[in-house]
Amino acid sequence: VQLVESGGGLVQPGGSLRLSCAASGRTFSRYFTNWFRQAPGKEREIVAWISWSGGTAWYADSVKGRFTISRDNAKTTVYLQMNSLKPEDTAVYYCNVNEDWGKGTLVTVSS
Repeated sequence: VQLVESGGGLVQPGGSLRLSCAASGRTFSRYFTNWFRQAPGKEREIVAWISWSGGTAWYADSVKGRFTISRDNAKTTVYLQMNSLKPEDTAVYYCNVNEDWGKGTLVTVSS
């Protein structure tokens, strides 16, 4: 599966962004999809995942209640809606399916 993230950018604290992960490959809809992030000087960490059907999702405590993961299998795309953004959310955000990774999209939260 090839993955391409988009939607990152500069946003003020308290703002919102929606990230997209566009996938190619007929098997995309069979797999869980994960969003990870890596902040400068820190290890990559998982942010959220969603089941193949979209019926189950999980969130890291640091984003619970602020981020929402969703997917549209017809469009082979997974989304990450990020609200109430904080400076500590600044990171490169990556989409992941099994062993496949996108190149990431940078999110910067700053005033």
